Amino acid sequence: MLQRPLVAVIDDDESVRESLPDLLKVLGFAARAFASAKEFLDSDCVADARCLILDINMPGTSGPELQRELIRQRYAISTIFITALSSPSIPEDLLAQGAVQCLLKPFNREDLRAALEAALARA
Repeated sequence: MLQRPLVAVIDDDESVRESLPDLLKVLGFAARAFASAKEFLDSDCVADARCLILDINMPGTSGPELQRELIRQRYAISTIFITALSSPSIPEDLLAQGAVQCLLKPFNREDLRAALEAALARA
């Protein structure tokens, strides 16, 4: 049996943590949700995650800070940033470090699917 790719959702917004994993499962992925960067780093999922869906703005460690920490620890995980801010642009340094795209909340299923396909093509 083929193992489904693990997508980790890291977002301080509870509604995102509850709904996005369900959508990911419908799209054919295994999914785990985390409320913070620390919760993700302390989990047993870091080495298994093939893609992160990562909120840019979170209390404590931000999404970009988590991405830099994972790189420092030598984890190269493709990242899709998500944000509720008005501009979905990603700074060039985040793209250079493995960010695939930034989706503006609320995003649609097809945009998410396209971003996941691009992220997993890099993995």
